[in-house]
Amino acid sequence: MSCSMARWKLNLTVALILVVAFVTGSPAERRMERLNRGLVAVPRAEGGVFLGWRLLETDPKGIAFNVYRDGVRINEEPIVKVTHLITEDGKADSQYAVRAVVSGSEGPPSEPVRAWSRDYLSIPLQTPEGYTPNDASVGDLDGDGAYEIVLHQAGRGRDNASRGRTDPPILEAYEFDGTFLWRINLGRNIREGAHYTQFMVYDLDSDGLAEVACKTADGTVDGTGVVIGDARADWVNADGKILDGPEFFTIFNGQTGAALVTTDYVPPRGDVGGWGGVGGNGGNDRNGNRVDRFLACVAYLDGQQPSVVMCRGYYGRSVLAAWDWRAGKLALRWVFDSARPGWEAYSGQGNHNLAVADVDADGKDEIIYGAMCVDHDGTGLYSTGLRHGDALHVGDLDPRRPGLEVWGIHENERPVPGYESGFGVALFDARTGEVLWGKDAGRDVGRGVAADIDPRYPGAECWGGSGGLRTVDGKDIGPRPRSQNFLVWWDGDLLRETLDGNRIAKWDWRQGREFVLLTAEGCVTNNGSKATPALSADLLGDWREEVLWRSADGKELRLYTTTVPTSHRFVTLMHDPQYRLSVAWQNVGYNQPPHTGFYLGADMNVSNAFTR
Repeated sequence: MSCSMARWKLNLTVALILVVAFVTGSPAERRMERLNRGLVAVPRAEGGVFLGWRLLETDPKGIAFNVYRDGVRINEEPIVKVTHLITEDGKADSQYAVRAVVSGSEGPPSEPVRAWSRDYLSIPLQTPEGYTPNDASVGDLDGDGAYEIVLHQAGRGRDNASRGRTDPPILEAYEFDGTFLWRINLGRNIREGAHYTQFMVYDLDSDGLAEVACKTADGTVDGTGVVIGDARADWVNADGKILDGPEFFTIFNGQTGAALVTTDYVPPRGDVGGWGGVGGNGGNDRNGNRVDRFLACVAYLDGQQPSVVMCRGYYGRSVLAAWDWRAGKLALRWVFDSARPGWEAYSGQGNHNLAVADVDADGKDEIIYGAMCVDHDGTGLYSTGLRHGDALHVGDLDPRRPGLEVWGIHENERPVPGYESGFGVALFDARTGEVLWGKDAGRDVGRGVAADIDPRYPGAECWGGSGGLRTVDGKDIGPRPRSQNFLVWWDGDLLRETLDGNRIAKWDWRQGREFVLLTAEGCVTNNGSKATPALSADLLGDWREEVLWRSADGKELRLYTTTVPTSHRFVTLMHDPQYRLSVAWQNVGYNQPPHTGFYLGADMNVSNAFTR
């Protein structure tokens, strides 16, 4: 080893120790993913190649970078202010690499990459006949510091309220180059549909390898061909529902798809008519609609290691079960049940989605379960009484206030005694549940969004329901975007863009209209009118987000990343705890976009710790 390399490693080691000590304040830090530089090279329509790479949470302050093409450095001075570079020349088969520079010493090169052949990366699939690529998630399945994709392949599906047999849901794993890793067939005793198949991809035991966790049943076939339960069992009734038979919860090996452990799903169905309540239209049923509403998430309930939380019910009775996967053993940490005496106020407050965040700044995560919040210890933190809803946004939406806020979209289809004046849209304090303001009392509002899209006003803007675009204080400031599904940080400024269908658009706050930045030709979206991509997240390159769509023929996924230069440098958003967990739960129910746990907007304090 050369003296310069030894000095570089020593300097980096000392810097990492200091950074970890500063970030955690104690030896018991939250264990996050080890990621590589995520270098990406993309041809630009304007000419040249855009190169982007990750800044990591463990990087020391002031770290710089050099970029190499075919072994020759192409930047004149080490790059300090951004994590991208545009080069105007180079061959089609040129290889690019990036090296970190710490205290003047250069580190080893990243894995070399070649430029994409077009403005997106094609990821070929082995889609089964009659199936369509649906929601996706990512995790480092093999421990190399790069993400792999776990994809839900969906056949014929049904909503819970509908009759009819469905096709078995399928989960598949792929490398980003299209290498097929494994297939899990969940079997006929797991129904296909947005409210049934919630799958978590995360390193649950902090060993550097991500697992996959989901509900299973008799006839589930793991990635190695092993059958869980009774392969011959068929519990599907004449209505196509599955209201009898055992229900399981399984942790799968992310590398092979092999089932590592299977146990009974908590909670069991119990009385299928015991899941109604005040949420939605306030009704009940015995046909498998309310009893089979499932959600899931990952949360750091002890502040150090992740737990997986599997959930059932939200129109009425709501149950959350937290599991720990440690050293090859699965243990039930706690169960929250709104049917418990004294917790009646938590009935009917769940959404078609959820969020995870440390709302009380104690280093441990809470689960924002729609209009209520469950504390890290499995007790109820608060219930707003705003009832069930379809959309949910949690983040530091108002940086002038301490802590986080929740922009909730609520469904009040029918008056229910005690809840007649519930808001259709409301902003509330994420720590206490205090409703800060609300609109559309007594209305069923289907969608809504919160993001900083207008720099003239502090914090995020909110829209959804009646009225136009509103400030985070609730003041109406004019027309709003037509798009109200997803969001993405795409261009060079700190405002967020809208993501709807196969288009990314910018809100022109001067003209009060959207203009399209990208149309992903040949791509289609998932989940009907929700029009969501397979996944949106900061998957590689610099801090801005990528979008993963499926092709119209279902034979490939197409990954798009921005090639717009920016003057801002942030740590990869995947090293922000709340954002990373948002990506894990994005596939759940009615998909929602991820949000950071800190305020990222035009009026942010750019000296925050996420800049390095």
